[in-house]
Amino acid sequence: MKTSDFDYNLPPELIAQEPAAERDGCRMLVMDRATGALEDRIFRDIAEYLRPGDLLVANETRVMPARLLGAKRGTGGAAEVFLLREITGREPRTNASALWEVLVRPGKRLKPGTGATVDFLDPDGNVALSAEIVDWAEGAQKGERLARLTTTLPSLDEALHAVGHTPLPPYIKNYAGDEELYQTVYSRRESSAAAPTAGLHFTPELIKHLKEQGVRWETVELEVGLDTFRTVDEDDPAQHVIHTEFYTVPERTVEAIAETRRQGGRVVAVGTTSVRSLESAWNPQAGAVTPREREATSLYLLPGSEFHVVDALVTNFHVPKSTLMMLVSAFSSRENVMAAYEHAIAERYRLLSFGDAMFIQ
Repeated sequence: MKTSDFDYNLPPELIAQEPAAERDGCRMLVMDRATGALEDRIFRDIAEYLRPGDLLVANETRVMPARLLGAKRGTGGAAEVFLLREITGREPRTNASALWEVLVRPGKRLKPGTGATVDFLDPDGNVALSAEIVDWAEGAQKGERLARLTTTLPSLDEALHAVGHTPLPPYIKNYAGDEELYQTVYSRRESSAAAPTAGLHFTPELIKHLKEQGVRWETVELEVGLDTFRTVDEDDPAQHVIHTEFYTVPERTVEAIAETRRQGGRVVAVGTTSVRSLESAWNPQAGAVTPREREATSLYLLPGSEFHVVDALVTNFHVPKSTLMMLVSAFSSRENVMAAYEHAIAERYRLLSFGDAMFIQ
């Protein structure tokens, strides 16, 4: 198995640059995971493929206003700080100060030990938030740093919402539409640097309709990191060190999975982040999923991996040579997935985060 086995020619014009006019009106490619058989449908048609007693499990995390555009103190040079995750336990946290793992640009001018600080202005031109670059992040692989965020406002949360922007994937250029369209309609706690995009296709009305036909709906949390967009650099994918993310599987979701199993229903993961949460929560000793509260996972699902929890998957089309291509190939087969992508490209599906959906059952 080679990383190049999960490569494909991604036509730039098929990378969706804006969301569908209607969330559930996008296209959906339905694939039989065993045979590879394909059907071209519309996303709201998913109701025809779900049965009473099935359980949908979605990642309810919300995207943070993680992209901060400011100026380096002292020089006024443009600088960007991208929030990855808050670091706890290293120093006291207050409403007005906290330590975060971040990415910065330009990296050469924002090095730890130099006193480098970036200031961010609110709409009135006042400094609402500052980020002092204090150290390298532990195990930094992509130049991650630690930044101490401080504000004179009542809370960091207020400051972030005053100056921060919802980050979009690097392949989406110049989108100026409603940033809320890069959030799922059921999102809750802001803790992700990127959206769990398979969930973008659901509307409140569709969820209500599915529940009325006897499909259950529960949630997990997985704090999506930027590594979800990165490709695997190693020739052998097994040599790749996958990123660590934090996930939560609540008791109510565990109970719903157990009941679904007893009744012969299917567990349908909404997105690869839900897959990673559910499969990470599998307890082989108990032979069941067990509750988890913000635990770390580095679960890496490659062809040959066993799925203990998930029976069907709602997903988007993914970046070539990514760990997500490997995950969906593990769920079906590399041959089936690559044939599905070839079909989607021939049929001019819209691809990646703002693009169309797949339903693999």
